[in-house]
Amino acid sequence: MQEAQLSADNLACRKGDRLLFARLSFALRPGEALQVAGTNGIGKSSLLRILAGLARPFEGTLERTGAVALLDERPALDEHRPLRQALAFWCRIDGCAPDTHTALLGIDGLAEVPVRYLSTGQRKRAAFARLIDQKAPIWLLDEPLNGLDADAVELVEELTRDHCANGGIAVIASHQPFRLDGTRVLALKDFAADEIGE
Repeated sequence: MQEAQLSADNLACRKGDRLLFARLSFALRPGEALQVAGTNGIGKSSLLRILAGLARPFEGTLERTGAVALLDERPALDEHRPLRQALAFWCRIDGCAPDTHTALLGIDGLAEVPVRYLSTGQRKRAAFARLIDQKAPIWLLDEPLNGLDADAVELVEELTRDHCANGGIAVIASHQPFRLDGTRVLALKDFAADEIGE
């Protein structure tokens, strides 16, 4: 896995006239994980989009070494194609072998089912198959446990643990407890405008 580093210095995020958070800083090295905690609407997803390079911070700087893979509520799989074809599309782009991780994630029996017929949990498992195939050292996981049963939750935690043990970085935004030893917690409420006197 390529070397990974991710750091933020004095980040701020504004949505319209509202400052979601400000003066947010952290640094992550290979093998480290950060859980972003906070209530709905506080800016967890916005922070992950900034870290992914999909949105610009209102203030502050971001430094990143290594490719990023984002998992959020949009699995980016063609709804009208069978799952095998939807994943194969990304494998051609990512340069991976098709169906590499579908058995591991318990979705190999769904290969010919159109994505639109998959349950929330099945879609989440498919999104994880694509996440792993990207071979990105930095994982950004936005509510990764939503829709998953207990066995799938354990599997996702184990996959993330293995990713970090192999030198990867994980940033996890989740309302649910995410069991990963050594994970630091970043409480976004500590960086809300009313907390910092903006």
